[in-house]
Amino acid sequence: MTEKLLSRFRLTRQPTLKLYRGFGSPDCVVVQGHAFRQSPLARRYERVNFWANAWGLLRLFLVRPWADVPVRVTVGGHTVGARTDADGFFRVEVPVPAPLPAGWHPAMAELLDTETGARLAHVTAEVHVPYETPYAFISDIDDTFLVSHSATRWQRLWVLLSRNARSRAPFADVAAHYQWLAQAGPATPARPNAFFYVSSSEWNLYDFIVEFAAHHHMPKGVFQLSQLKRLSQLAQSGQNKHATKLDRIVRIFAACPGQHFVLLGDDSQQDPGIYAAVVKRYPGRVRAVYIRQVHAGGRPAAEAALSEIKQAGVETCYFEHSRDALQHSQQMVL
Repeated sequence: MTEKLLSRFRLTRQPTLKLYRGFGSPDCVVVQGHAFRQSPLARRYERVNFWANAWGLLRLFLVRPWADVPVRVTVGGHTVGARTDADGFFRVEVPVPAPLPAGWHPAMAELLDTETGARLAHVTAEVHVPYETPYAFISDIDDTFLVSHSATRWQRLWVLLSRNARSRAPFADVAAHYQWLAQAGPATPARPNAFFYVSSSEWNLYDFIVEFAAHHHMPKGVFQLSQLKRLSQLAQSGQNKHATKLDRIVRIFAACPGQHFVLLGDDSQQDPGIYAAVVKRYPGRVRAVYIRQVHAGGRPAAEAALSEIKQAGVETCYFEHSRDALQHSQQMVL
């Protein structure tokens, strides 16, 4: 495929890096990204119809990861090197000599030529050091704040293909609930509670999800997604092994040892069981668990998990409407 044809399809074979929002403590931050031989160019919104939306989604899976290539990550004046794995993915822990104050800080990643060390591409992102507030929040994405129909594979695929980040729908009042949580307790708009969004959706959808969250005024946060997929795996979007979701939550708890957490999810997949495992693993560190009712078939397992969580002394809320969850949060006085 020629460069002209690639450009027409909004694809590029120029060496490309993706750097995702990172997080950590004042002394050490975690930064993640991907290196690609082929990747999609930024989305255009001149046309908004089914075919434009479908192609915009398909392009996100027409990627060619670049394995075993050197990258260099710089945060707070300190640089750490790494190599990408078979998926083109890298995760780097960057120790910071001068402690970073709480807030958002710039990070830079560079893709290097294997033989010469010359810089082939570079990209910037942000890393977050949470403010010293009593609570941080970990939320699922699909069917927790983004209507996704995750329990029905083909319905989820149809929604992915027929909508874009600006036309997909959030649940009613969910942004109001999350915005209230971001400023709950002693937090303020200038020093909000930290938000982490942990999902079984794959990294292909990162820009899509970040744009959706910003468009619908969700609190700014760090996104932790799942393993990259190729076009042949599109029908399995969002169906990743959920054990890795627990691993990602564990990393967040380890990076924020002084904070208590509120966990938000839904009953369409495995959130209730995962959150019960988190409560058991970190006694005393989970303040509340919220589960949205979206799938009747998931109700028995959700109720069993929430009963276990409640027996551990953790507040629970099994809700259908976000306004009810907001009312519960306000009454609990986080």
